[in-house]
Amino acid sequence: MNAAQTVLPTLGPVLPELILGVGVLVLILYGAFRGERSAEGVNVGALMLLVLALFVVMSQSGAKITTLNGSFIVDSFSKVMKVLILLGSAATILLSRDYVQRERIDRFEFPILIILCTIGMLVMASANDLIATYLGLELQSLSAYVIAAFHRDNLRSTEAGLKYFVLGALSSGMLLYGSSLVYGFTGTVSFPGIVAALNEGNANLGITLGIVFVAAGVAFKMSAVPFHMWTPDVYEGSPTPVTAFFASAPKMAAVAMTVRIFIGAFPDVTAIWQQIIVFIAIASMALGSFAAIGQTSIKRLMAYSSIGNIGYALVGLAAGSQAGISGVVIYMIIYLAMTLGAFAVLLSLRRGGRMYETLDDLSGLSRTHPVLAFCLAAMMFSLAGIPPLAGFFAKYYVFAAAIQANLISLAVIGVVTSVVGAFYYLRLVKVMYFDEPLAPYDTMAPGLRIVLGLSSALVILFVLLPAPLRSAADAAAKSLF
Repeated sequence: MNAAQTVLPTLGPVLPELILGVGVLVLILYGAFRGERSAEGVNVGALMLLVLALFVVMSQSGAKITTLNGSFIVDSFSKVMKVLILLGSAATILLSRDYVQRERIDRFEFPILIILCTIGMLVMASANDLIATYLGLELQSLSAYVIAAFHRDNLRSTEAGLKYFVLGALSSGMLLYGSSLVYGFTGTVSFPGIVAALNEGNANLGITLGIVFVAAGVAFKMSAVPFHMWTPDVYEGSPTPVTAFFASAPKMAAVAMTVRIFIGAFPDVTAIWQQIIVFIAIASMALGSFAAIGQTSIKRLMAYSSIGNIGYALVGLAAGSQAGISGVVIYMIIYLAMTLGAFAVLLSLRRGGRMYETLDDLSGLSRTHPVLAFCLAAMMFSLAGIPPLAGFFAKYYVFAAAIQANLISLAVIGVVTSVVGAFYYLRLVKVMYFDEPLAPYDTMAPGLRIVLGLSSALVILFVLLPAPLRSAADAAAKSLF
């Protein structure tokens, strides 16, 4: 009885991960016994697992609890980021159903890989030491490599998976090397232990090098410059639902991991890592804005857009303040809605069962499918940061935090690059509303309608009721300080 009382409180904080872990084993067995006939059942089961895990996460108190020898932490920050991760994963399964059936890649392994990837992402959001961070990151990454190449009969998909794997292995090596340097100079991998060691005056060149390599590793996972090189090719080559997944849930986990590392382990050496984050933010905003101007592929355009948006989110982290982290959380909430909404529209753009992926394919969409055109235009205007849509407030919060932290030049650069980036978002709207229409597209699948409806509602109506999301973001940021 005493043993049970000891174990249950210990495992309580990891209950969402346990639910997904046990559930995915059951789904693997079901798929193995039923074969290809199990695809629909596994999809439904995976969706139910994600919803159940989401319910458990939302029911957690948000009080700071550590378990597993202090390597795993649950607080308001992890709670909010886990909700975003689970929503992104569930939306991916909804978005993928129609696509995988039409492309004849409707295999039961796809939702299982999404679940395994999600478990890794949840661990990344709650990791409280460098080893737990790496374990979560590798579980997420290994599953993502396979998902990228899931359309194995498609040369571009296979190439995307191979590129992602090779470059991902390089980034993991840099993260491990940086972690080993930090461990060598502090004597611990625990975030609180690192803080205590640095408080005793152990900050030196070795720690600085360790932070640089750790920053390089996490920058790759966020698709931040100068470690962004894989993003356009992988986004373009992967199946479209996979691209939507990479642009949503893993981005939430990567940002959560980055914030957790720098605010949780290095709060007293902000002067060291702030310069790195400022450089990465400026480079990402600039490249994301300028490199996308000449793109004709919508998926490559969204890849550069995601690079730019990570730069804007990092502006809040560079501030190093509670207001800055609150801005990061709000930015990621709104970015998730904008990205999923945009990809829900893109996944519906097909004629005769064939996907269309270039800007010209959107010609005259407003006259053939006015509702789709309106929703996609709302996403583009929001991504451009035009008020009163949600994207404007996302950028406002992070820029305001940067100004409060006396990073005025960073905020100014962010505003300038945002104006430049507006060009290619508005060009897409121009193609939809002013070019001659093509033949009508096929009808949308129900899953696409659900994701598009919810995303559009958040993007358009955020201005009317920002308080709940703002309160959640403030509570998440407060738990880190």
